[in-house]
Amino acid sequence: MPEGGGPPRVVLVAKRSSYARFVEEERDPRARELLARRDPSVARWRASHREHARTLAATERALQRLGARVLKVQRAHAAFDTADARLVVVVGGDGTLLAASHQVGASVPVLGVNSSPSTSVGFFSSTDWRGVAAALEEALYGRPKALVLQRMAVSVNGRTRWRRVLNEALFCHASPAATSRYILRYGEQSEEQRSSGLFVGPAAGSTAAQRSAGGRVLPLTSARLQLVVREPYTPDGQRYALRRLEVLPGTSLSVINKMQEGRLFLDGPIATAPVNLGDHITFHLSPEPLTVLGLSAQRAR
Repeated sequence: MPEGGGPPRVVLVAKRSSYARFVEEERDPRARELLARRDPSVARWRASHREHARTLAATERALQRLGARVLKVQRAHAAFDTADARLVVVVGGDGTLLAASHQVGASVPVLGVNSSPSTSVGFFSSTDWRGVAAALEEALYGRPKALVLQRMAVSVNGRTRWRRVLNEALFCHASPAATSRYILRYGEQSEEQRSSGLFVGPAAGSTAAQRSAGGRVLPLTSARLQLVVREPYTPDGQRYALRRLEVLPGTSLSVINKMQEGRLFLDGPIATAPVNLGDHITFHLSPEPLTVLGLSAQRAR
C-alpha cells in the first residue's frame, strides 16, 4: 500500500545466529563436534536458529507486501547509510540492535524485532514473528507509538569520538585482573580512585550493567547519565564521594587516565579503544537521541 513519493526505503539489519555462523558458514570443527554429542554449551543453537529464520522470513514477506524498498544488512556491525531511509528494522536481540544503532542518526526510527524470544531478552524489541506484519504496517503507514531514548557522547582529549552510545561505556584497565587507576571530576568535585573500572551510561542502559554494578534504574525518558564505580578499592575504611552519581543535562563527567594500558568499551563489545596515560575522557549527553518504535516508558529489563 505505498503512497505517493515512491516506495519507502527500509534498512533491514539481521543478526547471524551462532548456528549459521559457526556451523553453516565457518564449519567450525569444535562447534560441530559439540553439537553432535549434544553438549549443553550449544544445546539451544538449532532451535534458536530455526526461530530466528522463521522471524526473518516473516519480516521479509511483510516488507515485500507493504511495497518497501529494502536494503538488507546481514552483519549487525556492518556500516550502512540511513540518509533516505524511512525506517530501520532490526531482527535479532538487544546486541544486534545496539550494534545497528551506532549507524542510525536522530532522524530515522528503529523497530526492534525479537527473532528468538525463547532465548533472547529483547528489551529494545517491541514485537516478534507473530506481530511483525502489523508492527511494520503501523511503522510505515500508521501512527506508531515511539519512545525517544537519550544517548551519550564520549570525547577523548577534547575530540568527540562517539555520539551514539545507548547502553554504557566501560572504562577500565586492559586486563580485567588489574586495578584501574584514574581521577574523576564532576563540577567542583575531584577524586583519585582505584577500582575495577567504572560504567557511565544513559537511562536506556541503567537496567543492564549499571544496575548489576549497584546503580539505580533511571526512567527510560530521563536525560541524565549515571556513573557507577565497580568494586572500589578504599583502604583504611575511607569511602569515595564519587562512587555513584547522576550526571545532569548540560554537565559532563571527566576522567583522567593514570594507566599505561587503559581501555574504553562502548555498548559492550560494539566499539573498543585504547586510552593512553594522561588522556582526558569526557562523558556527556549526546545531541543525537534514538527513536525506538513500540516501546513503553514503563518497560523493565
